[in-house]
This record gives sequence, C-alpha cells and structure tokens, in this order.
Amino acid sequence: MGKSTENSEMSGTAAKKEYRPLLSPDKIYPEANLWSVSIGLLMTVIFSAAAAYLGLKVGQVFEAAIPIAIIAVGLSGAMKRKNALGENVIIQSIGACSGAIVAGAIFTLPALYILQAKYPGITINFFKVFMSSMLGGVLGILFLIPFRKYFVKDMDGKYPFPEATATTQVLKSGEDKGNGAKLLMISGLIGGLYDFIVSTFGYWAETVSTTVTAWGTAIADKIKLVVKLDVGAAVLGLGYIVGLKYAFIICCGSFLVWFVIIPVLNLLCGPDTVSFLGTTFSNVAAMSPDMIFKTYARHIGIGGIATAGIIGIIKSSGIIKSAFSLAAKELRGSKGSKAAEVPRTQKDLSMKIIIIGMIIALAVTFVFFLTGVVPNLKLAIIALLIVAIISFLFTTVAANAIAIVGTNPVSGMTLMTLILGSVILVAFGLKGTAGMVASLIIGGVVCTALSVSGSFITDLKIGYWIGSTPKVQESWKFLGTLVAAATVGGVMIVLNKTYGFVGENALVAPQANAMAAVIEPLMSGHSAPWMLYGIGAIIALILNAFGIPALAFALGMFIPIDLNLPILVGGAIAWYVSTRSKEAKVNEERKNRGTLLASGFIAGGALMGVVSALIKFAGKDFIAKHWMESAGAQYVGILAYILIIIFLIYYSLHDSSSDKK
Repeated sequence: MGKSTENSEMSGTAAKKEYRPLLSPDKIYPEANLWSVSIGLLMTVIFSAAAAYLGLKVGQVFEAAIPIAIIAVGLSGAMKRKNALGENVIIQSIGACSGAIVAGAIFTLPALYILQAKYPGITINFFKVFMSSMLGGVLGILFLIPFRKYFVKDMDGKYPFPEATATTQVLKSGEDKGNGAKLLMISGLIGGLYDFIVSTFGYWAETVSTTVTAWGTAIADKIKLVVKLDVGAAVLGLGYIVGLKYAFIICCGSFLVWFVIIPVLNLLCGPDTVSFLGTTFSNVAAMSPDMIFKTYARHIGIGGIATAGIIGIIKSSGIIKSAFSLAAKELRGSKGSKAAEVPRTQKDLSMKIIIIGMIIALAVTFVFFLTGVVPNLKLAIIALLIVAIISFLFTTVAANAIAIVGTNPVSGMTLMTLILGSVILVAFGLKGTAGMVASLIIGGVVCTALSVSGSFITDLKIGYWIGSTPKVQESWKFLGTLVAAATVGGVMIVLNKTYGFVGENALVAPQANAMAAVIEPLMSGHSAPWMLYGIGAIIALILNAFGIPALAFALGMFIPIDLNLPILVGGAIAWYVSTRSKEAKVNEERKNRGTLLASGFIAGGALMGVVSALIKFAGKDFIAKHWMESAGAQYVGILAYILIIIFLIYYSLHDSSSDKK
C-alpha cells in the first residue's frame, strides 16, 4: 500500500489528526470540464435506466458509484489523460445521481400505477414523476451541504464509510501502479466473477438458510426461527470495511427481531386474529418467518430508525444551530475575517446561495403541489411543511446510516413519512384517491431527498479523501440530478407501457406495492401499526440511555438478517487479520491489505451486478432455477463462501513484503 496511515484513516482506525488528501489543497487540478461533465451525464443516463429496470424487477437498486468509478478510471487510462483523478471524482459524483434518484422514485411513484388499476380516476404523467424526483433531489443536496464539514471532516475516522472507502480505492488505483492496484484488480476480478456466476447462472444459492435441513425446516415452521446468510462477495467486503464494532451492533438488532420477536409473535398470536393496542395480527402461525418480518416485525425497526433519527437530530442541534448562524451572517453580508484562509478542499457553495436555493426550491415545490397535487391553498402549505421538515431533519439520519453501514434505510423513513403525511392530510379532510395521489407524491419528494442526501455524503467523503473541491462537486450535482430525474421519468413510463405493474408478468416493484398497501387503508380511514412503531421507539430510547448506537441497532431490526449476518462475518475477519501480530504496524498493514481486497469484492460485485442486469434487460435468462432452489445449491454456496473467506484472510495476512509475526 505504501501509505498505511492514510488508508487507516479512511477505514476509521487511525488516531485523529489533520488529514492530507492525495491532491494538494495548495494546487489547482482539472475537475469539472467538458470531458468529465459529459462522461458523468452519459453515465447518469445509462445507469438510471439500468437501475430503474432492475429495481422495479427485483426490488434491488444497485449503487452506481463504484461501477462508474471503474469506468472513469478505465476511460481516462485509455485516453491517456494526465492528472485525471480530479476529473474522475466529478464523473463519479455526477453519475452517482442515477442510483439515488432511481431509489427515491421507484420506491414510491410506481404505487400510483398500481392504485390506478383499481381507481381509474388516478392520473399519472411524466411531469408529476419528473418534478417529484427533481425537486426531491435538489432539496436533498441543499439540505446536506450545511452538514458536509461535520460528517466529512469533523467526524473523520469516527465512521467507516464503507462504500466511499471502496470507491476511493478504485479511483486511486488509476494513479497507483504498484501492489495496491494489483490487489484491487485481482480481488475485483474474483469477487465480480463470484457474484456474476450467482446472479446470472445460479450455480449456487445466493442465500443459504437453516431450512436446507429437515430439522431447520421444522423449527422454521413450528416456532418461526430461521437463520439466513447472503453468501455474496460484495456484502462480505462491505462487512470487512464496516468493522466488527458496528457489525455486531447491527446484528444484535437482527437477532432481537428474528430470534426473539418473530417467535414470540407466533407464540402469542398463533392461528387466531389478535388485536393489541390497535394493531391486528392475523393467523401468524400460517406465515413464514420472512412474512412475519415483512408484515409486522419490520415496523419495529422503522419505529426505531425514526426515534434514533430524532435522538440524533437533538444531539446535532448544535451543528444545526451553527449552520443557521452561519447562514444568517452571510445573508447580512458578514463573511468573516477568515473566509480567505479556507483551503480549496474545504470550500463549499456559499451559505447565501444555499439559502436562496432552498427558498426557490421550496417555492417551486409549493407551486407544484398547489397546481397539480392537492386541491387548495391550505393543503398545499401543509404538504410543503411535511416535505420541508421531514426532509431537512432526516437528512442527518440518512447521512449517518450511509456513514455507518453503507445502506440508507430510505424505504423505512419514507414509509413513516407516508403514514404521518396521510394521517395529517386525512385530519385536514383530504381522503380517497386524491389523498392517495397527494401522499405518494409527497412521499416521493421526501424519499428522493433522503436518498440523494445519503448518496451525496458518500461523494463528498470521496472528494475529501482524494482532495477535490467540494464547491465543484456541489455545483455539478444539480445537473446530474436534473438529467437523472428526466431519465427515470421517461423510463418508468416506458416500463409501465411495456410490462405494467399489475397483472401477469408485471414488474414486481416490491417497495411500491408495500407503499400502495399502506396508503390505501389509511386514506380509507384505517389505522397504522402504531404499537409496533412504539416498541421500536422504546428500544431506541433504552439503547440511547445505555450509550449504545441506536441507529445502527435499528438498522439491524429493519434490514433482513441474511444481509446483516455477512456484515458480521466480514467484520470478524477484519478483527482477526488485524490482531494476529504483536506489532501494531504489521497489524495495520494487514488490515489495509484486507481493505483493498474487500474494496475489490465490492467493486467487482457492483460492476458485475450491472452486467447481469443488462443481460436480464436484454431478455436473456440463464438462471438454473430448479437447481438454485435446491438444497444442493445451498451446500455449494456454503463451500464457495468458505473458499472466498479463506482467500480474503490469507491474502490479508500474507504479502510479498516481509511480515513479522
């Protein structure tokens, strides 16, 4: 690696000191120019279309940042561009708008098409989809910028930032021709091939479960207890970078839900219909553990995330206050005596521009709501307040989640927004189909804002490590958001006409179907599972009282256990390879090699995920479905997983240089 201190700061393990980025703050480098902006916008269009299709087909939106970074490095090398590192950051930052906008749009807006099949009076058009995505994206950017310095600089070394770490390693590989680049390339090839075989051909199961055995199936059926593990290389690499501390806390949340709450719900409710404090449980005994999780237990995680977010907002009140104070000073024309001393790598858009941008964006949002979403002025004001307050407050929650585990619980926060928004709108007299449309579009704006803010903190962290100019990243992010919103709006209409979201062979759109299922009864006078949200809230408050990170634990309750367990496996590997030697320097070098290997797994898996999606988009299906669903495929999956774990441990511990035991 060469610079172990630098990489250890990236992985969150080094002692706190002033970080020196790769690009000197004292020099000017090529960043935003015709090349980088054009390629970035091209990547935005391509990956927006691919991510929208895959997300609506299977419910998974791949993160575009890493594949785009790989392409950027490859193109700059092929074109023999010098000093291309700053340009590649801009290409990645603009292109990454695709995944963020897609996630915000497809989790909510397809629910309009789903409900339209039942209520023909509901109308959807390109303008509504585009405006919802575009306005949410713009608000997400503007609301995050005041917190950039806190998350990116002040808290450097406190959060693992797994996706930002992997993407930065990819971008650096274009400059590093040594052992680090070779390690990244080798692990990227292995991890990519590993995940491609699973997702494209199904030669082994992607998820292994205790139900592969007869006793495991019996336990799952009788007491609803099951253990599941995603054996993908990318998720394993993600866990390595997250580290053992946060991985353990996240998994404790999963263990509580899957090993305690789900079996207890089965024990208490059984085959009957039981009501507790307004929440009805129907024939839980007939449900699988997965169905109990999706129908009931996951709502506890949503309540925990919302409460942990509120706790975080309260704790960050000083940061929020200082942002408002800075804004007030700049608007009064007081720039401060030290303004000229700010280095290039810490220059943001001026607070004056941000405040004016917020006012304009909120004004346009208000006009959009008044003219095409809600029927009168009072409801337009209420809708605007819902969007502004929730989007601003939960920006920090989205950023925190990305910083900790690399996963944004945007669907959970959006579901909470839809429920709160629907309750408020119903209280003010907006019900029926008009209320459904209004709630979903409001939810779409909020969902996109939170998705973009979570994604953008990754871009800014990458820029911090590389040495980019934040002001440049922030400025061009708006154009990427505009192009991504237009692309997603067009793609969604085409997919609806081609496949549809209702009926035989329709696109699955699982999140949107869940949103539609929640909205319809609320707008018809039914209640939400407030008791489950309350349980999650109480758990978050107890954790906070004992000093345990409540958001990480709540994420574990919300994210399925099969995605959390490999995070723990990866974290355990990181601990193991960094504690085998008696010499701290050797442990640090080994940990850094493992970080490179894990980054390669993530990068390769993400890139091959895109290739697999394109193959499916072309109508080719090579999956051996019968075999992939068999017990044999799970046993092969376990063997393949063990082999890739051995690879990660062995090459983290061994290097051509002389390691001292």
